[in-house]
Amino acid sequence: MRISVSEAKGQLTELVRRAEAGDEIVLTRHGQAVVRLVPMKAATGPQARRALLKAVRKAGAAKAIAGPKAERSQDFLYDENGLPK
Repeated sequence: MRISVSEAKGQLTELVRRAEAGDEIVLTRHGQAVVRLVPMKAATGPQARRALLKAVRKAGAAKAIAGPKAERSQDFLYDENGLPK
């Protein structure tokens, strides 16, 4: 549904109800679409937030794997005399 902002002022409650029901509501200004009303996603419950925080803490506590040393990372670019290949 497309409706102008000036028309929507008096119908906001009805437009919000329709958006919650799944209708796409597009507000226009001078014939151009400027806003789309969409329903909010349901907030996660406390158990889901706790599980997420637990997973993040566990991942943060894991030790990082040692990679190559930075001082030797570009050696493949140089020959045995230190000159560019």
